[in-house]
Amino acid sequence: MLALSAERLMDAISKLIRMARPEGAVDVRCLLAGGHVLDNPPSRPRRVPFHLLLSGHCMAEVPGRTLELRPGDVLMLPRGCGHRLRVAADGPPSPFVRHVGSIATERSEDEPVIDLFCGHYTYQPGAGELLFGGLPAIVHASLGVGEGSPLHLLGELMRAEATLDGPGAGALLASLCEALLALALRGATTNPVPPWTAVTDPGLRAVVDVVASEPGKRWTISGLARVAGVSRATLVRHFSAATGMGVAEFLTRTRMTIAADLLTGTDRGLDDIAAAVGYRSASAFGKAFREATGSTPANLRRAAERR
Repeated sequence: MLALSAERLMDAISKLIRMARPEGAVDVRCLLAGGHVLDNPPSRPRRVPFHLLLSGHCMAEVPGRTLELRPGDVLMLPRGCGHRLRVAADGPPSPFVRHVGSIATERSEDEPVIDLFCGHYTYQPGAGELLFGGLPAIVHASLGVGEGSPLHLLGELMRAEATLDGPGAGALLASLCEALLALALRGATTNPVPPWTAVTDPGLRAVVDVVASEPGKRWTISGLARVAGVSRATLVRHFSAATGMGVAEFLTRTRMTIAADLLTGTDRGLDDIAAAVGYRSASAFGKAFREATGSTPANLRRAAERR
């Protein structure tokens, strides 16, 4: 079996995240006391809301589920569904003052019981749609805030920038939000079905890595099963159970993500791009791309040129 390290898997995931070109932003930091209820309407297209809880407890009510959020939890909703957050605290909500600067902050008059960052990611058509469209509707990662947590330093940096509210704070927080995205995608193991980015099985990690690294190879499910060191049936069963996505769908989504990046970021011809992602002709590639994205390669390229 071809077993690859977690570091190599992260390289593959980082590659696909960079292609999606997500842009993160903090909308508001909530420092609240008392039992506040925070209603969040559905997001507009290509806007993914997220919440990072650094202290306190909340209950997140999303369609069909209620999730408990503890310090160090990240909640991301790739479909942008409307949702509600309830601050788990005794007593009525304490009045708060909203400060609007580089970073908006809502702070209660009483001692806050929660420290919550609410923000969003936006992405462009093409690679971004394919990446976020391949994630579960709910991504919930529990990373903790102790010294051994990757959020220990990141959370303190976010707090510091939001508190200082100085020149460049918005840009610095945007970069920290992008780091948070990578942490959430690889650590979302509290989901009933985690995203493919969080697979822990070495054989499945090897499949993810090799498809992202060699999209132009004529992959078959049997060939990928050999990479994983298991039978074809076992790979199909395990991959679907671990990610909620079929092997063939993952293969196509990864190839189309890479193709979309080439279409919008280079001037390479369709024949060249088709070959780079494993298709024998531009027509076969165009059909697969249209089925995966709802757009033709030419239309995506023209749209990117107008932006």
